[in-house]
Amino acid sequence: MVALQRYHWLFFLIVLACGGTINGQQAFIQDVQGRHPVDSDRMWLSHEHVLVDFIGADSIQFHTWDHDAVIAEVMPYLEEIKAYEVDYFVDATPAYLGRDVLLLEKIAKKTRIKIVTNTGLYGAGNNKYLPNYVQKISAEDLAEKWISEFEKGIDGTSIRPGFIKIGVDTADPLDTLQQKLVKAAAITNLRTGLTIASHTGKAIGLWPQLEILGEMGVSPAQFIWVHAQAEEDNSNYLKAATMGCWISLDGLGWDVERHLEKLIYAKEHGILDRILLSHDAGWYDPQKEQQNITPYTNIFTKLLPELRAHGFKDKEIKLLLSVNPAKAFAIMGRN
Repeated sequence: MVALQRYHWLFFLIVLACGGTINGQQAFIQDVQGRHPVDSDRMWLSHEHVLVDFIGADSIQFHTWDHDAVIAEVMPYLEEIKAYEVDYFVDATPAYLGRDVLLLEKIAKKTRIKIVTNTGLYGAGNNKYLPNYVQKISAEDLAEKWISEFEKGIDGTSIRPGFIKIGVDTADPLDTLQQKLVKAAAITNLRTGLTIASHTGKAIGLWPQLEILGEMGVSPAQFIWVHAQAEEDNSNYLKAATMGCWISLDGLGWDVERHLEKLIYAKEHGILDRILLSHDAGWYDPQKEQQNITPYTNIFTKLLPELRAHGFKDKEIKLLLSVNPAKAFAIMGRN
């Protein structure tokens, strides 16, 4: 099984090296406005948020927020990143936490930034953000819902997800519902080619996810370890990178120094080619009258000068912000 997974990932890298096409099948990036060929020269922010509503799955009211009000609040922050030539903005807000693909489409049209949305469900937070039907539905039937969003569109629109977003609590073993999410994500990945990004945090919750994925035939190279900056033992980054896992250091909206230390470690140990960077910043909160949005700019204004001062070359910065995310979110259809 492991050898087979490595073969699939090697094959995928060959596809990218050949311009994204083998036998007429092209790897692509899916954003809210359509598909685009994989381009490793584009700038990415690979984990951000426009809007998040933490009220809970049993209380959230879809589309009760006013689009014009949200856009008025977030547009100045999105205009800021245009000055840094950001092409792709991955919105990691899942369903039942405020995912609103029509809002994202409007913003994409206004900014001309390619916004990538997701399918999946978020179990972190003791399953507060899971709808009740997850209790009874099988992993296979749950996956069919997510596959349908990719094949037909989200919430009755023609807008399709560009990745799978799930979330688990920091534990081993995982809660049974969260195990179900991982299994459903595996099935969806195998059917669609969508990368799995999982809110994970410390590595204790990473290994049981990778074990489930491995049992189901999904390569670690199809998995993004989200919020990996929370891990305190840097040797776990080596272990994850050796397996092929993507390591997302995405708390740069707040903490630059911690990320700098981890990036220096990654460079010294030769694993920069498995690292993703982002802010986990934003966002509009419908539960608040006064918004306090964190900008999406610390990477450019604070981190990059520090990286260059520590000897990082332009090609290494491009690897982190362009090459790696293009590979991580590239989709090679499986059907």
